[in-house]
Amino acid sequence: MTGIASRGSLFQRSRTPVCFTKMWLYLLGLVALLFLYRWYRELERVPGKSSKHVYITGCDSGFGNLLAKHLDKLGFCVIASCFTEKGEEELKKASSDRLVTIHLDVAKKESVDKAAAFIKNHVGEKGLWAVVNNAGVSVPSAPCDWLTIEDYKSMLDVNLNGVIAVTLSVLPLIKKARGRVVNVASVFGRISPFGGPYSVSKYGVEAFNDSLRMSMAPFGVKVLCIEPGFFKTSVTDVDMLVKNIHKLWDRLPQEVKDEYGSNFLDKVNVMMRERFAKMPDSDLMKVVSCMEHAISAVHPRTRYSPGWDAKFFWLPLSYMPTFIADYLLLKDAVRPERSII
Repeated sequence: MTGIASRGSLFQRSRTPVCFTKMWLYLLGLVALLFLYRWYRELERVPGKSSKHVYITGCDSGFGNLLAKHLDKLGFCVIASCFTEKGEEELKKASSDRLVTIHLDVAKKESVDKAAAFIKNHVGEKGLWAVVNNAGVSVPSAPCDWLTIEDYKSMLDVNLNGVIAVTLSVLPLIKKARGRVVNVASVFGRISPFGGPYSVSKYGVEAFNDSLRMSMAPFGVKVLCIEPGFFKTSVTDVDMLVKNIHKLWDRLPQEVKDEYGSNFLDKVNVMMRERFAKMPDSDLMKVVSCMEHAISAVHPRTRYSPGWDAKFFWLPLSYMPTFIADYLLLKDAVRPERSII
């Protein structure tokens, strides 16, 4: 009897790994089916593109410029806002007669209101299908104790207040069309790896996006968020960022300069040029494709995170315990001369 019981126990133990393996195979199969279902569901596009107007901010260069051209080729009626006359002229030359350009400074109320009045007259009773809040700036950025409240205000006026002002200025038109609001935030609206107002502004965009999404759901308006990683645009131009750091350093009190050390700026320059030579992705269509999907898909996603760095580093890092995220971000950072860690 003992021998039989022993053989039975061995048989049960041998079955356990097999059952465990089967369970994981079933689970992986279920996940694969869910992804396949989502992929199929997201293929469907809205009809009547030729009658749908899309308002895009920040079309002088980068994502906004490429998106305006891409949507124009797909047949949408694009209203592209630019900050400069040069931006307007170059975009017109590269687009069809359907595309209309307007001047816009998102930080100025009169400019936002003037653009909204033009759009209301231009779209008529159809309403506005989508607004894409793409305009943004990345400087000034530096350690927090290098900055003043005016530095914060100047960026917040563009990156956050501008997004809110533009959205509210055309929201009645979007409600009329049961359209979309697409807000361009950043992975740095999830985690703050450096000082200054940039992450503050993007966290604000995330909050505005979430509250607007819930407010507009009863009206059939979809509110979507794009959270790109590092991409090679004018916002991440290393020469501009280095120039900004030098400008802020030059105005610092000597006491603060002494805390950081005379060679701190040189170390930051080297670090920035090394990282920005490797990190930014030059394929802007990864972001533009997400924007286009948010605008044209019947079933768009609530959030998009284009860029491998966003998917596999920044977003996972944002979910980690704070002490782990802080350690990973600080371990390779340039330290002030009087650092105590």
